[in-house]
Amino acid sequence: MVAAVILGGTSLSGGRGTLVGTLLGVLVLKVIDNGIIMLQWSQDLQMIVPGVVLVIATYLDLVRRRADAG
Repeated sequence: MVAAVILGGTSLSGGRGTLVGTLLGVLVLKVIDNGIIMLQWSQDLQMIVPGVVLVIATYLDLVRRRADAG
């Protein structure tokens, strides 16, 4: 579950992560997955929505790193 680690705050370009952050990332992904099931959306969305969330989290990490560097 690389997605959970990234959502938990560990940077893709290297860095430190925490166990609590990773657990929160897993929780977020499972809540999204459960919500999709409860809303009876198509199974395709069970892969697409977490992927979009992962892309957004990666983008926000990139923006944060640029702000810290400059």
